[in-house]
Amino acid sequence: LVCRLKSSVSFLTRPDRPNLAYHKLKGRNPGVIFLPGLNSNMNGQKAAALEDFCNSLGHAFIRFDYTGCGSSGGKFEECTIGKWRKDVLSILDELSDGPQILVGSSMGGWLMLHAAIARPDKVAALVGVAVAADHLVTAFKKLPIETQKEIEEKGEWKLPTKHSEEGYYSLTYDFIREAENHCVLNSPIPITCPIRLIHGVKDDVVPWQTSVQVADRVLSKDVDVILRKTGQHRMSEKEDTKLLVNTVDDLIDKLSTAP
Repeated sequence: LVCRLKSSVSFLTRPDRPNLAYHKLKGRNPGVIFLPGLNSNMNGQKAAALEDFCNSLGHAFIRFDYTGCGSSGGKFEECTIGKWRKDVLSILDELSDGPQILVGSSMGGWLMLHAAIARPDKVAALVGVAVAADHLVTAFKKLPIETQKEIEEKGEWKLPTKHSEEGYYSLTYDFIREAENHCVLNSPIPITCPIRLIHGVKDDVVPWQTSVQVADRVLSKDVDVILRKTGQHRMSEKEDTKLLVNTVDDLIDKLSTAP
């Protein structure tokens, strides 16, 4: 195990929004930007592995925390998919130069699709790990109608998860309503860059079929779905991380040699 020095965190200050914590590695293009999952932060294994890899290649790399998460300002309870989408665009617009490869984990995979739609000139390729496109809305709509009504009345949804001490993430009913405005799987997705979607077949949070749906919906023809038979949701086993790094490596090659 390599002991990582706690890299110094920088802050992107924004006039009308909370500060965003980030860590940036200078280097050449295409740069790589890591988008964490729901309630996650920039210090996970996947982000660290990608940073080490970009560092060894001399490519630019950025990892960051969304508003209300990790070291960033703001309150998690007040966040929405729309606000987090704006966070991603702030990072892209303010901190990165030239073409970027976005790597989105779970909810970060949903947000990377929005970033690619909004900034087609800047987003050169996408790598999704257990892409959770529309997932929170889909999961909510799968609940029994009585449960949905209860959540609407209480105003709170306790979404079960193994990844928090309480055993659930608390989301407001308003969060779900707002998230509906950001669903992408109901119609063709106007993204034409290369896309690689990695998903574990044993994912018990976001079904692997979601990645297949994304592949089907995007306009891009250069799309691969990579299913790992034994992969879990987090995809953070050593072999999973290796697959992720190799996938990014191939895309860097592809973009660097593109005519």
